[in-house]
Amino acid sequence: MDGKLAVIGLGSIGSMALWQASRLTDSVVGFEARSPAHARSAAGGDTRLFRMIYRGNPAYYPVLGRSRELWAELEAETGQDILTRCGGLSIGTSDGPYLRSLLETTRITGATHQILSREDMAARYPQHNLRADDIAVYDPNAGALRTDRAITAAITAAENNGATVNTNSPIESITETDNGVVIISGANTWTFERVIVASGAWSKQLMPEYLKAHMETQRIFLSWFVARDAGQFAPEKFPIFIRIFGERSMYGAPCVDGVTVKATLDGRGAPTPAADSVPRDLTDAEITETTETVSEFFPGLIPNIVRSDAFPDLFTSDSQPLMGFLGESNRIYSATGFSGAGFKMASGYGEIAASEALGKRWYDGLEFLRPQRFQDS
Repeated sequence: MDGKLAVIGLGSIGSMALWQASRLTDSVVGFEARSPAHARSAAGGDTRLFRMIYRGNPAYYPVLGRSRELWAELEAETGQDILTRCGGLSIGTSDGPYLRSLLETTRITGATHQILSREDMAARYPQHNLRADDIAVYDPNAGALRTDRAITAAITAAENNGATVNTNSPIESITETDNGVVIISGANTWTFERVIVASGAWSKQLMPEYLKAHMETQRIFLSWFVARDAGQFAPEKFPIFIRIFGERSMYGAPCVDGVTVKATLDGRGAPTPAADSVPRDLTDAEITETTETVSEFFPGLIPNIVRSDAFPDLFTSDSQPLMGFLGESNRIYSATGFSGAGFKMASGYGEIAASEALGKRWYDGLEFLRPQRFQDS
């Protein structure tokens, strides 16, 4: 036996699961197909949004709250600045479906928030060019997560706790036996008591057949613009934002490099054949829609894309993650399929995966995430 637990994939979720598992056992090994925080993973692109206010299932709220605590713990443990606490704005029409749905979820969760009128926004955040009937919901606990720092910090913390990390070790197969789980990478073979599969868009090949029909690799693209006055888009003046109006939507983060602002079309994930061959260049249609939207929303940004990239992520048919054991033996644990929305809760998901996979704690109220929901469909 080579250890109690193997974590396959050390990206957004796997790095956090490794860190949390290293707090629970001195016998955990991580496997990364390339190198931690490599530029082709779903965590690429510098930043991801963190927010406590959202629309959708209220059951995510405790995971978000715990994730916020864990991001602070990771910062304290490693000395890294990971979560830029700049607040967040959700912008839409006052009577539109986006804010109506968001505020209904917020009413259930009780998340701290403030409603800003168009006049309030003009005074506080003039960077946004608003329509006459636009308002915003301000989330004081939101911010921008620095993805590369988060992943490398978590892996460093895990190694400091005694975890072992194997890089450039793509896992080709996992096989459950009477004694454990055998994992193979090239000519190398290991056996562990239990395994967490957290390899994002590369997880599908390791999943059972009943799940593969409900999984799809999608391409997500990002874009950045130069600010006419970068100081106006600094974190202390420009919160993260999500703005949805009919078919036009965009999200983004403040200037964290002193030059550029991330402003990206929302909800444009599209199927792609394989995680290793995602087209990195934006299409003409993507460029046109992105620049038109930026021109309307942000007069303070020069409407020319100065940087763009695209990344793979694994989506499920209901856009909910796959968190839980695969099979009755409780040896193989899935922590994948986060459908483009996993990073903000990655630290919380990592704690859940490590605790459950090691048999330390089982979390109630997460039935909507369990893989078994697809078993009979």
